[in-house]
Amino acid sequence: MMNDLIADALTRIRNAASRKLDVTTLLHSNAVEGVVGVLLEKEYLESFNVVEGDNNKKTINVVLKYDDNENSVINELVRVSKPGRRVYKSSADIKNFKNGYGTIIISTNKGIIANDTAFAAKVGGEVLCTVW
Repeated sequence: MMNDLIADALTRIRNAASRKLDVTTLLHSNAVEGVVGVLLEKEYLESFNVVEGDNNKKTINVVLKYDDNENSVINELVRVSKPGRRVYKSSADIKNFKNGYGTIIISTNKGIIANDTAFAAKVGGEVLCTVW
């Protein structure tokens, strides 16, 4: 059984980007859907949709985004907080990542949001992953 669906989703996205695939399929959870939603909002992905499968199992089909030279717009996608080692940051600690070129995805009491949104709302939370 898969324990960390977010890490699995990030790995599937990384592997699909390295193989230059257009679409990849992720296992569904509300947390994974939130992370993918932030990646779409920050324009790291083209689109995604939730598909109802057999036995009420949902999956998420993700369309990856590439630049004009066929390189993935995602340079690095790293899971920070893991089930065995949770990482929490306050709003002051998440203001800037990679001089504004990267994004920190955070789970807060306002949902799963990006670091700039969390800083504006002055909320901290669990750092799920970083992307640039």
